[in-house]
Amino acid sequence: MLPPEELERRLRAIGAERYHVHHPFHHLLHGGKLSKPQVQAWALNRYYYQASIPAKDAAVLGRLPTPELRREWRRRIVDHDGDGVKPGGVERWLKLTDGLGLERGYVTSLAGLLPGTRYAVDAYVQFVKERSLLEAVASSLTEMFSPDIISQRVSGMLRNYDFVSEETLAYFTPRLTQAPQDVAFALAYVKQHARTREQQEQVMAALRFKCDLLWAQLDALHHAYVEPGHIPPGAWRPGEAAA
Repeated sequence: MLPPEELERRLRAIGAERYHVHHPFHHLLHGGKLSKPQVQAWALNRYYYQASIPAKDAAVLGRLPTPELRREWRRRIVDHDGDGVKPGGVERWLKLTDGLGLERGYVTSLAGLLPGTRYAVDAYVQFVKERSLLEAVASSLTEMFSPDIISQRVSGMLRNYDFVSEETLAYFTPRLTQAPQDVAFALAYVKQHARTREQQEQVMAALRFKCDLLWAQLDALHHAYVEPGHIPPGAWRPGEAAA
């Protein structure tokens, strides 16, 4: 058994090595090196990930054994789906695609998704349904690293792109406080419930898996839209679905 503090250190080391903050597409996006159509492609494909998070969280929620745990996890669904009065993260992401000039109905239809995006996101939802509850919770721990990438993303995009604004990027501001709250719960949960070395290894493997699928999504974007001529059949093409 690893001491809890050593497990946390190793989890953070996984993020330092594997989180998609290091991906070349990320550097291009935040450094102002992408064209507007390339940013549109990113927002369009990322929508599927954002829209699938509540389904993923609902799958976890149904497996939690106590009202206290379910209430805690239910907050995540409200954060993304909204409460019927206050919009959630999914709606705020659509404000981003609106602001980038994409037709909302086309975005939500998922008609233009890259195959790599669809496979990666579907694999994540399936993972939390099929693997242990401990692994499902651990897979959410990429949020340990999200405040840094959000800060880079917002400041870099506002500085470098005249077609975005603070309103366009409004999705990200609440995540700066929501993500640390989510992490505090999930990290405490895995440190308490990983009671064998095997379970601790499963926790670390779950986090690697999540980092890998986030990386794979950017691989698909980079291959399709940064390297010309690699857009697969059926995927969105620049100029389509303009609002």
